[in-house]
Parts: sequence; structure tokens; C-alpha cells
Amino acid sequence: MNKAISFGRYFEDFDIGDVYDHFPGKTITESDNNLFCLLTMNHHPVHLDWQFAEGTQHQKVLVVGTLVFSLIVGLTVRDVSGRAIANLEYESVVHLAPVHIGDTLHARTTVLDKQQSQSKQDRGVVQVETTASNQLGKPVLRFRRKVLVPLRNATT
Repeated sequence: MNKAISFGRYFEDFDIGDVYDHFPGKTITESDNNLFCLLTMNHHPVHLDWQFAEGTQHQKVLVVGTLVFSLIVGLTVRDVSGRAIANLEYESVVHLAPVHIGDTLHARTTVLDKQQSQSKQDRGVVQVETTASNQLGKPVLRFRRKVLVPLRNATT
């Protein structure tokens, strides 16, 4: 269930088992992929060269996996880490299916755990798992992360 929020959540706003359907989704454009390739210096032709990609098993340009990951993290900010002190850990990043230019991605996050900090009483760690799916509902990416978030009435 999505709780009404402005931007981000405090530690108390997370309940284990909560599910957030992040809105809006994002359609990956050729420009998105090309710019990300340039910024990250990933010049593999499977990501940039339509003719080369036609000769691969996927038969079309693949969107860079780290772009997919970065985009999905970004889609979750409003609901998960908008008030974060820090993202502490990303784990179990699994690419489940290829993403192509023109695909529209959506994200869903489940709250797995939460623990109040023992050393600093003004914050806690929330663990979530996010799954991204394409426009056909096919899962393309899954990962877990831990986010350090403030308590509502804490003074930092």
C-alpha cells in the first residue's frame, strides 16, 4: 500500500511488507542510452551500433545494464530514499532480462526489514527489494538495498 507522502519517508513511515509502486515509469530513448555510454565510457558496440547489434543474439541494441540500474534507483527516490541520510548498501543486483531502446520501465519496492540504530537514536536502517519490469510486465532487474533514514522528530 502506498502511504500519502510529500517526498521521502521517515523511519516510522516504513512498515515491513509495505509495497510501493513507483510512478511514473520511464521509456528509455536512444539519447538516454547514448549519453550514458558516453558519460561512463562504455563504448561496446552492442550498446551503440544498430548494425552490430543486429548480428547478436538479441538482434537489437541493448541498453547499458548500469543505466537500467541507475534509472530504477532514481524511480524509487520519492518513496524510499527521498529523506535518506545515506544509501548504505546495494546487494544482489540481478539482470533478469534484456532492456532495449523504446522499453518502458516500472519499479515496485517491498520493505523487507527495518532496524533502529543502536549507536545513534535519531535514525534507522531500512532494507528494501526493488523489481523493475518492462511495458509487458516482464521483470528485467531486481536488487536489494539498505537505506539510512532519520526518525521523524530527530534532530541531527
